[in-house]
Amino acid sequence: MKILVTGATGNVGRHLVKQLVDAGHEVRALTRNPARAVFPDGVEVIKGDLTMPETLEPALEGISGLHLIKFGGDDYAPLQTGYEIMAMAEKAGVQRVTVLMGGEKGSFEEAVESSALAWAFLQPVEFMTGALDWAESIRDEGVVHQAFADRKTAIVHEADIAAVALVALTQDGHGGQTYTITGPEVLTPRHMVRIIASVLQRDIPFVELTREQAVEQWRAEGFPAEVIEYFLWIHGNTPPIGYTVTSTVEQVTGRPPYTFAQWAVENAALFRSRG
Repeated sequence: MKILVTGATGNVGRHLVKQLVDAGHEVRALTRNPARAVFPDGVEVIKGDLTMPETLEPALEGISGLHLIKFGGDDYAPLQTGYEIMAMAEKAGVQRVTVLMGGEKGSFEEAVESSALAWAFLQPVEFMTGALDWAESIRDEGVVHQAFADRKTAIVHEADIAAVALVALTQDGHGGQTYTITGPEVLTPRHMVRIIASVLQRDIPFVELTREQAVEQWRAEGFPAEVIEYFLWIHGNTPPIGYTVTSTVEQVTGRPPYTFAQWAVENAALFRSRG
């Protein structure tokens, strides 16, 4: 079975590529910059861009399963090429497709749903990788400055998202499913910093920013106004889906999801001082 992974160098894609290889599947990885891609031995790397569907045609040859992301380019704008991509996938004989969602359903998901492929939508909540935003301040200052310190999140390990994708791409019975994917517990940023501190065996003070300070920080980091408004909404008024634990990972993969403590151990070196 040969699987094509798009977004292969991303937080989920790189895990999916490795897991597929470890499971004995042939993998073709699509990336806009093949020279910068680092994958396990045996992975076929091909250049392509989802915003230009014509570049996808050679990548789809001989593929039975297709993993898609719904964003193209560096601006994370939703793809407008869904119908073209799905038509090409059908013509190539692709049987199954997974889509890593972000935000609400749009034309891309509509194109997938109207296709002849067995599709599964992956709807993860907040990624654990987001905690790497604290790495520099923890390394250099030994402190975290963060707004909305007590907002709740069922934060998920990217490897768990990939594991659900692997099953949906290689086994029957997942067509037409929308999988909400979470970690095993509800945490807050304040609690997550305490977990990182425990792993590092050091004290890490948490300094909570005001809403106004957070907006100033995001502006200084170059985020546009509409993105800042989204941040304020998602962090200040997190919808229940963001902090409601699901059993998806265990039901689909047969094992419990990884904890944030496990993620922190895996990534501890990124938080340690380089001095």
